[in-house]
Amino acid sequence: MLSHHAGTFPITSGWFSLSGIGGKGDLTAGLLIAVFMYSGWDATIYVNEEVKHRRVNPGRAAVLAVAILVVLYILPQMGLQGVASPAKLQANSSSALIYVTQVIGGSAWAKVMAFALVLSVIASTGTGIVASSRIAYGMASHRVLPPILGQISRRYQTPAIGSIIIAVILIAATWAYLLSSSIATVFTDVVSVTGLLFACFYVLTAVAAIVYYRRRIFSRVWDAMLVGVLPLGSAAFLAWVVVKSLQNAPNAQRYALTGIVAAGLVMMLVARFVLRSLFFQTPRESAPKEPAVA
Repeated sequence: MLSHHAGTFPITSGWFSLSGIGGKGDLTAGLLIAVFMYSGWDATIYVNEEVKHRRVNPGRAAVLAVAILVVLYILPQMGLQGVASPAKLQANSSSALIYVTQVIGGSAWAKVMAFALVLSVIASTGTGIVASSRIAYGMASHRVLPPILGQISRRYQTPAIGSIIIAVILIAATWAYLLSSSIATVFTDVVSVTGLLFACFYVLTAVAAIVYYRRRIFSRVWDAMLVGVLPLGSAAFLAWVVVKSLQNAPNAQRYALTGIVAAGLVMMLVARFVLRSLFFQTPRESAPKEPAVA
């Protein structure tokens, strides 16, 4: 990586420029990809019913996962830049890891990398189905989603029906994208739309946390930073990323995002007025702190 190949970019100050090497980068596009890459690793927070010390450990797991991913993501990115030129990486963007492996180790290792990627796709797909169905199960148990998603199989002790429904939806959506466009375009649209959705989700989560813990913001300096300054700064930053990204987004991504948000609003109204979920009766502020025991 440090002794880069011909045509690649050595590590210089340009790597840390907000406009990218030679001014050819896009800050908001990079941030949107980063949101996509880190999204989903907070799933431990949403599926914490079976976890020991579920009020503490899931949050720690999510924070540690993100910290570890920083290292795991940065090193390969730096390695790719040090092996192949940007033009060749762009030309092989749909199989960059396989191409770089072939450059380093030859065709034999490239086949090994291809097989590893296949296993990775299978594993990530299975994980996505399990996590999504598990989140749907938790929401259905509060009647935010149809109760059928919360039914537990007596044989497998899992939300089997919900898992099948989620899997069918994901597979159908994937095929719809693949049949309507090229793989490269599909990948770009999925990354962008998913990044935008998660960015909006994190903005709403940060604002909700501020509102819910508003009485604690002025209790201590640590609480002010933890439930006031940091969530507010994060929400403002991600909101800026969303706005800037939408300004440059193609119509297909805007239509997809609008459709998903509209469907979510409809489901929220159904949960509120048809399913009559008790979730909407949850107190909108944290309980006052208990007085210290003498």
